Amino acid sequence: MKKYLILLPSILFTAAFLAVRPVWNSIDAAPDGIFSLIYDYSHIFVTIGISWFLISLTRTLKTAYLGRYDIDKEDNLKSRKVYTRTNLLEKVVVFIIITFTVGAVLLSFEGIRKVGIGIFASAGVAGIIIGLSAQKVVGSLLAGIQIAITQPFRIDDAVVVENEWGWIEEINLTYVVVRIWDKRRLVLPTTYFLEKPFQNWTRTSADIVGSVFIHTDYTVPFQALREELSRILKSTDLWDGKAEVLQVTEAKETSVEIRILVSAKNSPTAWDLRVLVREKMIEFIQKNYPEGLPRTRVMLENPGGGPDTVHAPIPASQQKL
Repeated sequence: MKKYLILLPSILFTAAFLAVRPVWNSIDAAPDGIFSLIYDYSHIFVTIGISWFLISLTRTLKTAYLGRYDIDKEDNLKSRKVYTRTNLLEKVVVFIIITFTVGAVLLSFEGIRKVGIGIFASAGVAGIIIGLSAQKVVGSLLAGIQIAITQPFRIDDAVVVENEWGWIEEINLTYVVVRIWDKRRLVLPTTYFLEKPFQNWTRTSADIVGSVFIHTDYTVPFQALREELSRILKSTDLWDGKAEVLQVTEAKETSVEIRILVSAKNSPTAWDLRVLVREKMIEFIQKNYPEGLPRTRVMLENPGGGPDTVHAPIPASQQKL
């Protein structure tokens, strides 16, 4: 019940100005000074009060509705969908209420009645001029509404935009705020997400598969690496137990490329797991198979031109250009 108390100020404000004319007429006296101004324009204050009440009611209903969804739990895909759509629709409703309120107030003044009519007009020369002058603003507003309906991303989605990795922190009608992993904020217009490609890592679920690439020598035993990977994953709570893959994805002249796929419950945890796996796998190779580190092999022929050759493996770290 307490959450509806926010409506009380707007109700009292509106009721007070609704009572101005009946009360003043009942005392049978002509208002003067500031009272004359209040008496003449009480209908404007009533309009503003109704607008205030509608905005407060919209925000109260939004808060009550979102209270049924917990966005802080791990499996929060449905909650993030609801939060994104509700927050954007609230902004659209508030924008419409304010626009109509401004138009209604302007209609109360004879001198600028045409301006008020122009706000309500949906066609004609005035609408065309306003539309052309505010083309970008209107485009951003429409983009915000489209994002609310189609939801290419939601609140707290993990995304990669402008080569930056972060989370969707705030979605407004005209701009979107992305919280970068190092706590910076990237602010982009809503039209950006409709015109340019971006990566959404958590569109269908919060869990995510991360990759780790390691380059080794051809002599490294892959089965031993798979067993070590399994041991590392089972020893940490960062792994969700779903994905555990070690594959040789490329064979180059001097090394082979190993790709490790691991899964975690969300993107921040996946990042920590990838870092841990990379570090532990490198330590394992250094300690148990130092000859498995990347090397460059050089062939040396004897000066006499005989058939004897020497194949000398030279660690990459000891080479000199």
